[in-house]
Amino acid sequence: MIYTVTFNPSLDYIVSVDDFQLGLTNRTSSELMLPGGKGINVSMVLGNLGIESTALGFVAGFTGDEIVRRVGQMHVRSDFIRVGQGISRINVKLKSIDGTEINGSGPQIDHEPLEQLMIKLNRLNSGDILVLAGSIPTSLPDDMYRLIMEMLDGKGIMIVVDATRDLLLNVLSYKPFLIKPNNHELGEVFGVELTTRESVIPYAKKLQEKGARNVLVSMAGEGAALVTETGQVFSTPAPKGTLVNGVGAGDSMVAGFLAGWMERSDYQHAFYMGVAAGSASAFSEYLATGPEVEAVYRALNKMENEKR
Repeated sequence: MIYTVTFNPSLDYIVSVDDFQLGLTNRTSSELMLPGGKGINVSMVLGNLGIESTALGFVAGFTGDEIVRRVGQMHVRSDFIRVGQGISRINVKLKSIDGTEINGSGPQIDHEPLEQLMIKLNRLNSGDILVLAGSIPTSLPDDMYRLIMEMLDGKGIMIVVDATRDLLLNVLSYKPFLIKPNNHELGEVFGVELTTRESVIPYAKKLQEKGARNVLVSMAGEGAALVTETGQVFSTPAPKGTLVNGVGAGDSMVAGFLAGWMERSDYQHAFYMGVAAGSASAFSEYLATGPEVEAVYRALNKMENEKR
């Protein structure tokens, strides 16, 4: 079974406003409300690819109820822990001004619900897959991912980490199965600017030296690269398509990679599935469907065959 953890889920209120003006009343030209959070995104894309998972995390208040309801509508199994005070956050994303959003803070998470989550995670069995994705609320320890991996160390659980800076670096000694920094996050770790697929590979290998088994580096329009524990290196430019919505593309890449790995236990196939899922979501209004991922995968294979 695959489990995903989203510590601070949200309702994402995605709106377009024509001719937005500060200081005036603006009216939306389109509106969309969706459950949000990196782990939830991974679970939803896995579901679109026919793979069952369980979404874990914390929810609170009426917004938490709506997150649970909408996740269920997406046919994703969830086992969220309810927090007694506060509300789950609402994130406002303004599509018509690229990159402009206002994110809520979320509820205060105290010791009791955190302990409930740790008990759930400690029940995972050998062969299970755990995806830890996204930032940590300020009410939780800033080494939360390390504490989880320390607890699960030696249990045979494949752990995927999609996080930044210390959250990521602190877990490498526990040998996560996969980490997925983007090129900017990888560059921040080593204090360098990485703009080409060739330039990220030496630094991905440095993260392997620190303990990561497989390092998948996403690079938006530049494509992606993968350095595997078997010494293989894969790299591909981004498939051709029109960018519609980049939100969730990295989470989709993680889901696609896991789907490909579960299907064949082959890193090349997993890599191409990851790139196809990430690109298909970027080309879509929302997270990619199974047929959309399959179409990009076929185009990617054709592009790679033509290069040979």
